[in-house]
Amino acid sequence: MKFYIGLIIVFLLSCQNRQNKNATSNNDANQIHLTELIPTDTVQLEEVFIDSTTVGRKRLNKVEVFKYRATDSNYVDIKFYAREADHWRPIQTIHFLKDGVIGCDTKLSDFNNDGLNDMTIVSAVAARGANEVRRLFIYDKATDRLIEMKNSANYPNMLYNKDLNCIDAFLVYGGSSTVFLKISGDSLKEFASVEAMDGITVREFDKYGKEKIIFQDTTNKAGYIRFKTYKPLKEYDEY
Repeated sequence: MKFYIGLIIVFLLSCQNRQNKNATSNNDANQIHLTELIPTDTVQLEEVFIDSTTVGRKRLNKVEVFKYRATDSNYVDIKFYAREADHWRPIQTIHFLKDGVIGCDTKLSDFNNDGLNDMTIVSAVAARGANEVRRLFIYDKATDRLIEMKNSANYPNMLYNKDLNCIDAFLVYGGSSTVFLKISGDSLKEFASVEAMDGITVREFDKYGKEKIIFQDTTNKAGYIRFKTYKPLKEYDEY
């Protein structure tokens, strides 16, 4: 009799363990698909951007950008796909927190002159709107993925500079600076700058980041000027 009672107890404990494992598995699934399963009154989709014709390899890549507002945070999910036969194969997901003040204003353009469009998303605005800060995602054909430039938020108002085949940024503060940048792995690296504050100062930077002043004119009281070259100095006509 005791033997049968023992078997019954073992059976009940085994059932309980299986239920606990199933519950744990379900919880893991909820975490993976959190955005899809949270009630809409807790997480609200505020902005959507979808492109499958111009990003990366035109018509062979697709990007989806979703901006969500939760009760205690705002965040963005980016999904990147590659065309495979008659369907889109997901190859990359990027998730990051974002302020809730401004939208993403997603834009596609070529920042590295490879003929393939990259992507920028607004992350902040500073200097009363004069500095538009964006996250820059460079499309890498070798890996068929988007590579985020990790320090791109340090360089507002980014443009592709066709004269120098680089990226330049324009920083507005008490004065202004034009910074010239090259892509190095997953970061932007300064190689020159022009500062317009108490005169004009032109600097170059070596591969270690050490600066060298190559021109200075303290009599020039230029204000907020964006330069497209630094030797010689040449201004943008408009920007």
